[in-house]
Amino acid sequence: MTILDESRLFPSDPDTRSVAKRLYSGVRDLPIISPHGHADPRWFAEDKPFSDPASLFVVPDHYICRMLYSQGVPLEQLGIGSTSLEDPRRVWRIFAKHYYLFRGTPTRLWLDFAFQELFGLDARLTPENADGYYDAIMDKLKTPAFRPRALFERFRIEVLATTDSPLDSLSHHKAIRASGFKGRIIPTFRPDPVVDPDFPNFVENLACLGQMTHADTAGWQGYLSALRQRRLEFKALGCTATDHGHPTAATADLKPDSAARLYQKIASGTGDPDERELFRAQMLTEMAAMSLDDGLVMQIHPGSFRNHNTRLFQRFGRDAGADIPMPTNYVHALRPLLNRFGNESGFTLIVFTLDESTYSRELAPLAGHYPCLRLGPAWWFHDSPEGLMRFREYTTETAGFYNTVGFNDDTRAFLSIPARHDVARRVDCSFLARLVTEHRIDENEAREVASDLAYGLARKAYRL
Repeated sequence: MTILDESRLFPSDPDTRSVAKRLYSGVRDLPIISPHGHADPRWFAEDKPFSDPASLFVVPDHYICRMLYSQGVPLEQLGIGSTSLEDPRRVWRIFAKHYYLFRGTPTRLWLDFAFQELFGLDARLTPENADGYYDAIMDKLKTPAFRPRALFERFRIEVLATTDSPLDSLSHHKAIRASGFKGRIIPTFRPDPVVDPDFPNFVENLACLGQMTHADTAGWQGYLSALRQRRLEFKALGCTATDHGHPTAATADLKPDSAARLYQKIASGTGDPDERELFRAQMLTEMAAMSLDDGLVMQIHPGSFRNHNTRLFQRFGRDAGADIPMPTNYVHALRPLLNRFGNESGFTLIVFTLDESTYSRELAPLAGHYPCLRLGPAWWFHDSPEGLMRFREYTTETAGFYNTVGFNDDTRAFLSIPARHDVARRVDCSFLARLVTEHRIDENEAREVASDLAYGLARKAYRL
């Protein structure tokens, strides 16, 4: 008995399913390119055993915590807000008791994959077998084969990019390099703490940035110089991309004097909401200019209403699972940036969205025109079999496959990485199989595209 069926996610039509299976057989074992995610570099720097199943699977996974909270489980019971779990087995039992909530969700697919493929557990998790599951996982976590570096190699990860603050010393990345570990783990420059005036402690962060770089961040030019320096320090450790988690995709192109005056107001903490949004918009354009100089690929992840649940935010802070997608404009928002840099062949801008209505109406036509623009894959709330399929259906007719960047897992849950890539490969092969059986492309073409979607496009887009 197994938890997972080998034909999962493939089309029900026998002919199309056969094509999908053949395509999948050619990509299932390709190396994993993970160009955007939130794995902790400390894991690989220290290479210590993961402490327990609850800390590994439950606590860091906002998909899990969000679902349990929606069904009345207090986050405190899951150890959220604590520096360490006092009773991880109790947290695991709570999780197992509510595992039925994940029926039909991508979370169930990812978890079942890890349970079966990594830990050899061939019965679905229930309250009755929760302790047996816990003990079996715990026993394996104590072995060298389940340390972070060994799992990295077992997962066939070729490149893994973390996401790092501009105020990070990057000491863990330096330690990984100094250790001689052959795995390629690189940082990504995420400047939100010093470019988003609504970020906690923003003014203090600017001062810290100045101290780190010995630049005068009290002034506009010194501030820009500090950002350029930090980007180069990231690049020296292998960084190939930046990432920007702004509330909107708004960009601006102010004259230098106007930008300097706006910065003085923002840096003093006195800007009003419209000025703060204008500053974020200007900084996306400034980041694009820097990318043209230093070659870093630029990613924008807009459209999330962060910390929607005020009480949860006050109790647990950021990233407690209370983020909600919202409508996002791209045509007007990106135009100032694209007017300056959209035709530059040396610049790459990868745009993501949580607003699926923009796929065919705005994003695919934009990416189907501007040389610099590429579409990031279905992201976050849409990183599901249905969401991945909708992405292909809504964007391919206008942008094709080669104005997209393959797949990235965008996860904090390290053990879910191979599962997420497996789901994406199965969905893409299913979409391609349909095109083959409808005689829109031939199978040899589909085989080539499947490989590009699974591996080649991400490697090329992120300059890896």
